[in-house]
Amino acid sequence: MGDLRGLTLVKRMGDHKEQMQTLAIATLGCKVNQFESESLMFSLKQKGYQLVPFGEPADVTIINTCTVTQRADFQSRQMVRRALRTNPKSLLIVTGCYAQVEPETFARLEGVGYVIGNREKSRIPELLSLMKKHPFPCVQVDDIQKETHFSENPLQSFYRHTRAFVKIQDGCDGRCSYCIVPRARGRSRSLSPEKVVEQLRILKERGYQEVVLTGIHLGAYGHDLNPPTSLKSLLWSLEGAETPGRIRLSSIEPLDFSPELISFLANSVKVCPHLHVPVQSGSDETLKRMNRGYDRSLISLLIKDLHQSIPNLAIGADVIVWFPGETEERFEQTWQLIETLPFSYLHIFPFSRRKGTPAAQFPQGVDEKKIKQRAEQLRLLGNEKRQSFYRQFVGHELKVLVENRRDKETGKWKGFSQNYIPVLLTHDRDSLEHAEWVNQELRVRAIEVRQKGLLGEVLEH
Repeated sequence: MGDLRGLTLVKRMGDHKEQMQTLAIATLGCKVNQFESESLMFSLKQKGYQLVPFGEPADVTIINTCTVTQRADFQSRQMVRRALRTNPKSLLIVTGCYAQVEPETFARLEGVGYVIGNREKSRIPELLSLMKKHPFPCVQVDDIQKETHFSENPLQSFYRHTRAFVKIQDGCDGRCSYCIVPRARGRSRSLSPEKVVEQLRILKERGYQEVVLTGIHLGAYGHDLNPPTSLKSLLWSLEGAETPGRIRLSSIEPLDFSPELISFLANSVKVCPHLHVPVQSGSDETLKRMNRGYDRSLISLLIKDLHQSIPNLAIGADVIVWFPGETEERFEQTWQLIETLPFSYLHIFPFSRRKGTPAAQFPQGVDEKKIKQRAEQLRLLGNEKRQSFYRQFVGHELKVLVENRRDKETGKWKGFSQNYIPVLLTHDRDSLEHAEWVNQELRVRAIEVRQKGLLGEVLEH
């Protein structure tokens, strides 16, 4: 169990309803967390629980936390306090990455019923049954570093989504100096190719047109299996299998792009032309201090190669600003590198000091004004690149998968192109009709650039 520094914490279910029927779940953080929350919803619904929106009265409330940044910590604590305030009679269970690395933060909060680690998260449906029967330790957080088994959580549906996520990998063996994720998720572990194929087959049978393959370190997929395999080999097997027609990849690290993987992506019929690459910096000195294992030259060659090899490719990037030691010159090197490369959008993150990581010990002067200035400079650059990317497709035909909700501002149906451009849909009839479009991939001609995407005219289908 986690180190709780002498806390003696045992709770009884007697304070809560004997027959619990309603369930609310709040999720913070990455697609892996979202998948795991969906898996909990599915399992608990199978046991008779009814899902209700977070904030409404519920017999059980689960908060799946994130700890990737200080802001994520704050949002997680805020969500827990909101649950305690708005639903004080609910049995509150806190789980996820923040609960894994700092269980005592939540165990000390009056009103929190249980704190469950990532290793135990998938057992919550089983643990709930045990909690009903006898006194049970409040904190269930084991050493995630000892975990060698991939926790399989098969799903047959994805609540209120037209795209389904499938977790195929968990954990990370990397040691980036700023990142707490390995402490929260443990070593890299993979789902067998046969089970990946089976999960995608079931989702296709359920009517899903698109699946997003997710992982903490997706590019490390299969390295731990016996015999070892790779992400490229998995994708190759999915190409010819009974799967949804659109397969999207979550983030892939720069060092995980082999020539063979790039060649496959360039010729794939199913994998969407959309990649997200955590670049983090364009300064060699900063990248070295981050322990990223590559330099700006590799980034430049990689992004150009991807852009030239894969038609219509959207390339997103993560960038960290104000990393300890980031001088004005090093920031300019990052800005200039990104400006010269064909990125389609950027995600900007101010450096966040994470206790227990090497970078937490690096000296850094905090200058809030400069942090905001640098982040804003990169956000403006990202907006320019996003709009430039959208403009390339005006007058061109796109394949758009329509979501099950309309745009709040315009009332138009919306969806995403294969290369992840948001598209508002118009037609010669009233756009408030066409419910039959939902979960269909439509031929759409882009006719106008909007701030958040494209306006597209639906062609007859």
